[in-house]
Amino acid sequence: MENERLVSPEKLHEDEQSAGAPVSLRPNSLKDFVGQPLVCENLKVFIEAAKKRGEALDHVLLFGPPGLGKTTLASIIAKELGVGFRATSAPMISKSGDLAAILTNLERNDVLFIDEIHRLNPAIEEVLYSAMEDFQLDLIIGEGPSARSVRIDLQPFTLVGATTRSGLLTTPLRERFGIPLRLDFYSPEELKKIVIRGAHLLGMPISDDGAMEVAKRSRGTPRVAGRLLRRVRDFGAMADASEVNNKIADKALRRLDVDKYGLDAFDRRYLQCIAVNYGGRDEIGGPVGADTLAAALSEERDTIEEVIEPFLLKLGFLQRTPRGRVISDSGREYLGLPQVRKTRAADSQFDLLKIIEEDM
Repeated sequence: MENERLVSPEKLHEDEQSAGAPVSLRPNSLKDFVGQPLVCENLKVFIEAAKKRGEALDHVLLFGPPGLGKTTLASIIAKELGVGFRATSAPMISKSGDLAAILTNLERNDVLFIDEIHRLNPAIEEVLYSAMEDFQLDLIIGEGPSARSVRIDLQPFTLVGATTRSGLLTTPLRERFGIPLRLDFYSPEELKKIVIRGAHLLGMPISDDGAMEVAKRSRGTPRVAGRLLRRVRDFGAMADASEVNNKIADKALRRLDVDKYGLDAFDRRYLQCIAVNYGGRDEIGGPVGADTLAAALSEERDTIEEVIEPFLLKLGFLQRTPRGRVISDSGREYLGLPQVRKTRAADSQFDLLKIIEEDM
């Protein structure tokens, strides 16, 4: 299952425990935050300007693949501003009264973080508009003839919304965020710094090549890097190693079935399904639709599109076409399948005309 995969960028139960454990790998300031240089530089300017004016920071939208640090950045924004931080998730806000209770308890210039904001109820979203723009809540109290409208004044606050699917946000909500910031996958060099910092916090000596070995297999995601680092630490402890080098890290990650690209058995099963089941050894794998793949792999379509495919697309092993998913040449090479000779469409049409002429 997807939620049991070691290289899944989605938050696992282990990550929840780690976040509340005595040793947390999360950075606490923009200075300690590694990667996303343009995002951090711009945020620093916006935060300093807001502090100078004594105003609430404009509303911030953080979007990008899961596991890149959206929640961490939200808490850092509050710490850099020196204000309170409240966090919730959109599915947890089931009615307008829940939102009113959260907003009325905010102090001046506090930061409210709403995760998965694309899943916000449309009725609650309408209430949020006036709160974001005018710092006022317009609520309907009562039912039928006795119903009346009530306006509640709010303290100025900053809403930080996070989403992995910015395309699902309604236009009115998206336009109310003054600071939209996209987070991208991290480079191996950036992840190496994150791994070295994490190893230091965990009290685990690690060499540069050992850190790079973990970084290269972390799928460009800090959350996966932290998870792999903890497992490599376990193998290093069992081997009584004074320092984790690339050989120990490689052996540990191979035991965990994570290859040099950061792909696991499920990724390979996904690629094999397209290449073999919907192609053949000497044929192009695909095209095949997402619904068909989800049924064949017994997974949800959202999991296929949001968790599995982004990294395969980044590696260039997969192509999304109007007709469906197709394995690329590099994907076939990764699976050890022979390359397929591509015939141009024009040549195919010309050959078809020749056959028709011969039959006439």
